[in-house]
Amino acid sequence: MQQQTVVLITGVSSGIGRVAAALFAQRGCIVYGSVRNRASATPLPNVELVEMDLRDAASVQRAVDGIVGRSGRIDVLVNNAGANLVGAVEETSVEEAAALFDTNVLGILRTVQAVAPHMRAKRAGRIVNVSSVLGFLPAPYMGVYAATKHAVEGLSESLDHELRQFGIRVTLVEPAYTRTSLGSNSPVAQTPIAEYDRERGVVSRAVTGHIDNAPEPQGVATTVVDAALGRWRMRRTPSGQAALLSKLRRFMPAGAVDGSLRKQLGLG
Repeated sequence: MQQQTVVLITGVSSGIGRVAAALFAQRGCIVYGSVRNRASATPLPNVELVEMDLRDAASVQRAVDGIVGRSGRIDVLVNNAGANLVGAVEETSVEEAAALFDTNVLGILRTVQAVAPHMRAKRAGRIVNVSSVLGFLPAPYMGVYAATKHAVEGLSESLDHELRQFGIRVTLVEPAYTRTSLGSNSPVAQTPIAEYDRERGVVSRAVTGHIDNAPEPQGVATTVVDAALGRWRMRRTPSGQAALLSKLRRFMPAGAVDGSLRKQLGLG
């Protein structure tokens, strides 16, 4: 009898993570989903909620130890949780940037360092890191967020090389605009510079419009599940805009890509 796949996915309170957790459960997996505060989290059928703060290594280790204690292993780790920040690079404080890197990059480092020893012991595993098209195609007024996603891309590729010898593979999922609270309720840099106000406003309105018209998280969540349970590929871009942007980045001249991006954001 085939064992059920044990999945840990971070950030299941809403959006892509919540939908993906439900899809994993529908596929017959044993699913653990992390939330910051279990007491205030909305239950999810057939998903065991675990309390985890990605910024706290001890919290991450406790959650992982609890899962391994109950299920004996973790077959799949999905690093989905993340934060956003809108603002020009110049007006983003070092403290704001550090906080974003702490969640988006060091949070992944903490979960990997907690889970990888268990995967190595089993000589098998799959790690899925949710990045963004901004990990390969940066946009103005999202520079620090894009920097965190570039870091996730580099970390993931290096990690895949290192863990491959143990039967563990790492893959990236690179979504574009998705209708989630992460995009629509993004925090802004707290020390704005007036000279950026006009252009920042243009870009913010354009991004809000794209998010309002973006697809629901279902498509990205399906890509996450396929990346975790299907044939390994280093990168998976959900169908639609993300796949198109990936092709444009690879095959179009840099100047054309730059012009297209600025036009899409109202800066053409």
